[in-house]
Amino acid sequence: MSAYAPLFPLGKDETPYRKLTDKGVRVEKFDGEDILVVAPEAIRLLAETAMGDINHLLRPGHLAQLRKILDDPEATGNDKFVAFDLLKNANIAAGGVLPMCQDTGTAIILGKKGRRVFTKGGDEAALAQGVKDAYEKRNLRYSQLAPLSMFEEKNTATNLPAQIDIFEEGEDYYKFLFMAKGGGSANKTYLVQGVPSMLNHDRLLEVLKKQILGLGTAACPPYHLAIVIGGLSAELNLKTVKLASARYLDALPTEGGADAHAFRDLTLEAEIHKLTQDLGVGAQFGGKYFCHDVRVIRLPRHGASLPIGIGVSCSADRQCLGKITRDGVFIEELEHNPAKYLPEVETELGGDVVKIDLNQPMKDVLATLTRYPVKTRLSLTGTIIVARDLAHAKIRERLEKGEPMPDYLKNHPVYYAGPAKTPANYASGSFGPTTAGRMDAYVDLFQSHGGSMVMLAKGNRSAQVTDACKKHGGFYLGSIGGPAARLARDCIKKVELVEYPELGMEAIWKIEVEDFPAFIVVDDKGNDFFKELNLV
Repeated sequence: MSAYAPLFPLGKDETPYRKLTDKGVRVEKFDGEDILVVAPEAIRLLAETAMGDINHLLRPGHLAQLRKILDDPEATGNDKFVAFDLLKNANIAAGGVLPMCQDTGTAIILGKKGRRVFTKGGDEAALAQGVKDAYEKRNLRYSQLAPLSMFEEKNTATNLPAQIDIFEEGEDYYKFLFMAKGGGSANKTYLVQGVPSMLNHDRLLEVLKKQILGLGTAACPPYHLAIVIGGLSAELNLKTVKLASARYLDALPTEGGADAHAFRDLTLEAEIHKLTQDLGVGAQFGGKYFCHDVRVIRLPRHGASLPIGIGVSCSADRQCLGKITRDGVFIEELEHNPAKYLPEVETELGGDVVKIDLNQPMKDVLATLTRYPVKTRLSLTGTIIVARDLAHAKIRERLEKGEPMPDYLKNHPVYYAGPAKTPANYASGSFGPTTAGRMDAYVDLFQSHGGSMVMLAKGNRSAQVTDACKKHGGFYLGSIGGPAARLARDCIKKVELVEYPELGMEAIWKIEVEDFPAFIVVDDKGNDFFKELNLV
């Protein structure tokens, strides 16, 4: 074996690109070779365009997978209902006003700079400026918090910093991967520091099944699931997980070799994909489509170590490629017309729907909900209070001081969410649900004071929430994770600030909704839909 072989030998790039400009790019001679000279503006423009595009547009392959669910006779009604809502959401987001998800993510950029590419330095600063410009000019949310001390934070109000990594690779081109990674899917990244004895088919599948169930539904499935076995370090394993979830490593070889290169195991991919279908979790509320697809990548390892990484890209599958060559600045061509993936005639999906009037007294809302079993599909109309992590902490402080539970949390359901910016002439910015589990620790306390009797969010919850709802007579309703743009345009009619304006998007809001879709997940009798699927 030669002294060096690339660890990730990728095949030909088959990506469709569109040209942005040929300005800021020229070729000069140096030491007898052609050198590609790239101006900072070309780099900034590419980053701004990419971060804007991926918050509004999806890859055609991802949209085709959603349509496949609608056409699959084995898909459940709930699978189809979620897929249909996600396709409608994609159609709205493609208009360029409302982003597809309210959590518009951390900006992550991977650059590979050829040896014959010259810039005057400051590439990272140019990329960061492009990110900042995209988030300031568009209706995107600022999610990055600067640590002022160990326990005090402040929003940076620019969505910076971005995670930017630049490597040397190749000849006379500069290639990029752009990602917007929301907190929900980022939080579903796991590393198991395994032992070599796990490197056996049955033992490995046992470990992976446990980790896959641990993903739950909080990160908005159907997922693109990535699994990486091995790695020269824990950080290399998890970096590979992230790249694989973006299908960045699809062109790897499908067999290993003595040169220790990474490869995809297509047989294990198919087997694990079948495993995910058989779990019954489905596209959030039961069924076959927990995952669109699976990538399994095998890496070399130290003989004493076996890192096993797992991660997902969620229904907001936000990434694209870019490149700068002697011909100009190019970006991956995403789908600008997702409407072509919608059915020609809209059909009712997801089964019977129970309409709930939220403007009646809370005791009457609870009396209505108690008549229906878990998994019942609901349509909510009326007033909802919006509060999430920081607001919940504020309310808990008040209760611990002996102050009463605010009436707004006693009289109305609470929706765990944090909106993106509100566009001109819209009632709301993109406004999808937050991961419910982050508020589990508050439920028993709040319900004991008469608040949070009906909660609305996404994903599975812990047993302590089921116990609290049984003890206090409360309910947890699951909202579809993913279609934030559709909820903003079609369901949310009015938004008012209630309290804590200094918390920004995490303030407490009051919203008026119409035909807001949800499912009963936890009821007042101790039933939890997700417990049936071993997610609790």
